[in-house]
Amino acid sequence: MSITARVGVLALIGVVVVTLALPSWTGVLAVLAVLVLLVLVDLALAGGVRGLSFSRGGATSGRLGEPIEVTLTVTNPGSRVVRGALRDAWPPSAGVESDRHPLVVGPGESRTISLRLRPSRRGTRSAHRVTVRSIGPLGLAARQGSHRVPGEVRVLPPFHSRKHLPARLARLQQLDGRQAAMVRGEGMEFDSLREYVIGDDVRSIDWRATARSADVMVRTWRPERDRHLVLVLDTGRTAAGRVGDAPRLDAAIEAALLLGTLASQAGDRVELLAYDRELHAAAKGATSFAQALAPVEPSLIETDARGLVGEVLKRTRRRALVVLLTGLDTAPIEEGLLPVLPLLTARHRVLLAAVQDPRVAEMAAGRGDAEAVYDAAAAERTLAERRWVTGLLGRQGVEVVDELPDQLAPGLADRYLALKAAGRL
Repeated sequence: MSITARVGVLALIGVVVVTLALPSWTGVLAVLAVLVLLVLVDLALAGGVRGLSFSRGGATSGRLGEPIEVTLTVTNPGSRVVRGALRDAWPPSAGVESDRHPLVVGPGESRTISLRLRPSRRGTRSAHRVTVRSIGPLGLAARQGSHRVPGEVRVLPPFHSRKHLPARLARLQQLDGRQAAMVRGEGMEFDSLREYVIGDDVRSIDWRATARSADVMVRTWRPERDRHLVLVLDTGRTAAGRVGDAPRLDAAIEAALLLGTLASQAGDRVELLAYDRELHAAAKGATSFAQALAPVEPSLIETDARGLVGEVLKRTRRRALVVLLTGLDTAPIEEGLLPVLPLLTARHRVLLAAVQDPRVAEMAAGRGDAEAVYDAAAAERTLAERRWVTGLLGRQGVEVVDELPDQLAPGLADRYLALKAAGRL
């Protein structure tokens, strides 16, 4: 139960009446009795809120940063009109544009309310409760009640890196022989013969077929297909470090989404793992990556490199390209990954992708004052350590892609295409 501002207005009028007409305790009690009676009558005539039923609809998932439309349907099985307001409570990270709505539902009728969400975080966002306030016909008092109405929206990664996909697909078509190209990879498989067109590599001319035909014939090639890619996201301490306005894990997710989509288009089998000291996500097929990665968050613990390698080896029996999205920090690589790396490189080709901090490069270029020089020296040491770790991994047979956050996804995709063109998958 609640009362409205009209009760306060009537109380002020009562004060005036008592002061002018009945300046006594009898007058005060009479005015209070009238107010209480009016409130009770209004409350009795207000529509009931306990018997209302609710159902949710609309979208169940959406990309981070994009609007998501959900609906809430209210059904009134009672005999009185429910007139008032409704509040649909969601957590702040769900980004509800307006959670309070006017409500008028007649007896036996239903009303549908639309809500627009603009989430600010990945993961599952769950509705809390629905509160309805039903005001009486006099507008003095209201019945109020809350209901648990389950509902959730899964917020997927934004996949900003999809803007790089068309250019990489065009490059893939060139490798596939569907577009004329001036170069041909070393590891391409013979596909078919066709007539020569301007732009074809003369080294692809099949002279025996040309001798039997009236036209110059060239061989077409296609990259090897049905290869296996395993994308492993390190969700440990290094993934939690922020680069700019986002953690490193977000850049790794963008790179995994782009590479997974590209590899699927190329006819390869892709698999995803997210691991630190336990497995947080696993998915097969690029179409399920976004759903699997939506709730994944970095943990403030050191990654168990032996457990990570063991998980990959357990799931991948045949030779595959293992893409490890992690950091290039010296201590975790030297003490954690390097001792167990031979177990992985003995059976698989390994590619490590890491995110650079653009602030380090800015600091390395600073020479304005003594403080900037000290910052530059620290930044140069950091860059030197990353180069040393890259060389150390290279001697173990591991290729490294070390890029800025917005360049990691396209850089990793380009390295994959280069490996595919050279037949090194």
